[in-house]
Amino acid sequence: MLKKPRIGNLYGLVSNIQKYTIHDGPGIRTEIFFTGCTLRCLWCSNPETISPRPRLGVYPDKCLTRDICGWCVKACPLDGAPLKFDGDGRLAAWHENERCNSEQCEMVKECENACPSRALRIWGERYTVPRLMKIIEEDRSFYDRTGGGVTLSGGDPLVQAEFAELLLTACKKAGIHTCVETALHVPWERAEPVLRLADLIITDVKHMNSARHREITGAGNELILANIRKLAELNKPVVARTPVVHGYNADEENLRATAEFLRDALGERLVQYQLLPYRKMGTEKYASLGEEYPMGDYVAPERDKWEPELLRLADVLTSECGVPAVAGSGKRLEL
Repeated sequence: MLKKPRIGNLYGLVSNIQKYTIHDGPGIRTEIFFTGCTLRCLWCSNPETISPRPRLGVYPDKCLTRDICGWCVKACPLDGAPLKFDGDGRLAAWHENERCNSEQCEMVKECENACPSRALRIWGERYTVPRLMKIIEEDRSFYDRTGGGVTLSGGDPLVQAEFAELLLTACKKAGIHTCVETALHVPWERAEPVLRLADLIITDVKHMNSARHREITGAGNELILANIRKLAELNKPVVARTPVVHGYNADEENLRATAEFLRDALGERLVQYQLLPYRKMGTEKYASLGEEYPMGDYVAPERDKWEPELLRLADVLTSECGVPAVAGSGKRLEL
């Protein structure tokens, strides 16, 4: 039988760490974005977190050109082979290379660190639990003062379940409030050990019709709904969310069905059902990765249209479906 890695020897791949966040759990929080996701949502605003491997974002407008600068090529252990330049010598793209995903490049990030104009951004850096805990502990006074803590997000932290479990174990040992934000699209036996360590669970239901769910996320919703039902066994507070996107899932019939499912599956464990407005975000990340934003041609309603509609729907779901529905994620959580 293989021995479980010691806490200092196991790495997790993290794309970003945001301090002082206030919308993904109570109080002021440190949010850690894991790489890897099992869904492909059309409106995803964090495309750099979808792959479980490091991704390199290229921002050509910031490049000083190879002739004037060239520090990325000089720093690259592969003599700049994965870096592609246009006719003017401006960095244009990154050709993914197996050797770029070596442990050395993941940890040292020579090309990104060498670029003086920040034309390169590597998404996905290896962290140990002790290294992350050092960052987390820096803001303990904010957690204590506001009832905040740590939120694991992504991507989906359950893609790296073993590392997430070790990190949450360390947070619990340190007396820090923990929250896991997950799509729950993984087998329950993978999810359950992580979720047991969470003080709060945030999940979402993007559509109640499985066929429609597959069209907008790349997967059906059967596993997600089954896992939400199993959350009741853990007796944890749950925040559920639906990103409300007109033309995709914003019809009242779907949202009523979602609210009724959450009510029946979770009961009083459902502390808030958030109807989130669509926001066109992350387009510059898609461009930096050489990808097109999947909803590039989508035109969302103006705020004076969608905001009163979300407020109306929240009132309807609260009064008629018996769920604590709110418009947006800004309303304070009472746990």
